[in-house]
Amino acid sequence: MSPDALNSLFSLCIGFAVAGALASGYQAFVQRPAGFGLLQEGVAPKTFAAVPFLVFAAPFIIMRNTLRGKRIERRRFEFVMMATVLSGFWSLMSGTFVVMTLRAAGLLA
Repeated sequence: MSPDALNSLFSLCIGFAVAGALASGYQAFVQRPAGFGLLQEGVAPKTFAAVPFLVFAAPFIIMRNTLRGKRIERRRFEFVMMATVLSGFWSLMSGTFVVMTLRAAGLLA
């Protein structure tokens, strides 16, 4: 496996891990699952605060909603696959940002 591929895999895994940790922490704190409905509360400070949270928690939320939809609503395979690819790409990008931030802070070699 090439170093670039390994770095991308590491970023993908970090992205999903950070997304899961954020969404689980939110659910433990407020006793309800995180979702994109946080953006539908109008123009308020907590709506603006939800944007950075959702940027990093979105891969977990997308996959959770997709898997629930597959089981409950009997969604088609194509829809589930498309959502999985979208979630993976989003996780790769947010994981790349986290890895770059950790490297800039000197916490990752």
